[in-house]
Amino acid sequence: MHTPPITELTTRAREIFRLVVEGYIASGQPVGSKTLASAGAGAGLNLSPASIRSVLHDLESLGLLAAPHTSAGRLPTEIGLRLFVDGMMQVAEPTAVERATIERQLAAPGPIEAALAAASSVLSDLSACAGVVMVPRREPRLQHLQLVPLSPGKALAVLVGEDGAIENRVVDLPAGVTASVLEQASNYLTAQLQGRTLAQAIAAIRADIASGKSALDAASADLVERGLAVWSEDAAKRPVLIVRGQANLIDDQALLDLERVRLLLDDLENKQSIAELLDAAREAEATRIFIGAENRLFALSGSSVIASPYRDRDGRVVGVVGVIGPTRLNYARLVPMVDFTAHTLTKMGGGKLIG
Repeated sequence: MHTPPITELTTRAREIFRLVVEGYIASGQPVGSKTLASAGAGAGLNLSPASIRSVLHDLESLGLLAAPHTSAGRLPTEIGLRLFVDGMMQVAEPTAVERATIERQLAAPGPIEAALAAASSVLSDLSACAGVVMVPRREPRLQHLQLVPLSPGKALAVLVGEDGAIENRVVDLPAGVTASVLEQASNYLTAQLQGRTLAQAIAAIRADIASGKSALDAASADLVERGLAVWSEDAAKRPVLIVRGQANLIDDQALLDLERVRLLLDDLENKQSIAELLDAAREAEATRIFIGAENRLFALSGSSVIASPYRDRDGRVVGVVGVIGPTRLNYARLVPMVDFTAHTLTKMGGGKLIG
């Protein structure tokens, strides 16, 4: 269905459409013609309920409004919300109290991890939604990797960073692996990754093996690949994501639609998918808004996301902060609030990267 730009709507249609959207965002309920007649009169739009119903019908035929079968009122569709957000919304800057609250919470003493968790919590508190922060992942320089035999068929991969950090993973060994093969693989891995990040080391090692220049025998090359697979797979399965305030999503209005809330809470448990969604906001210069089915993750739960990237001291985007809630979010209030939180984190330097 073709959705007209807001400029193609008549002044009367734009005003009624605005009243429906703002009424729905405020109450979560469909807005009826009598309510619109009263609100319209206050806005200088003197129309009878019958005239208003005619305009509502036109807006519904354009796909901007919908009429639930249980109500004579109208509510905006996701297409209508997008049109409102992009073409009509007048943002309201955070109040002085809200700005002070955000700055105070983020500036509390403690490691950057605490500030990032505070950003998620304060957004949740102020928005009555779920607050989310995608945390920058640390990319430490590495010192060495040692493969230590554990038992037949198992070895422990010990990764040591230049900062002294140590992480361990269990590696499955093929049959017949000897101590000398483990040592050769360990020496090769250490030589290749020393002074590099894990991502840099993995790319260099795989290129070296693929070119035939590694001087590894088949058994050692296989063991090196197994070790790399463990670290690569583990990193992909551990999105660094902080979510606070899921309980805010279960309000009186949500109780009327428990299935939608259940789906949304299930979505929030899938942190990998949430991280992938927020990652789409990393390249944005400003706050991004995802409404309902515009993102497949929230297509069933009918939820919206407002997300904004924040930067480190060098101006590089290192993470994303935002809120998740029902499509009836108060976008005009929350967009600048999320943006202000992202700017506050940026002023702090975005924090040093964490693992």
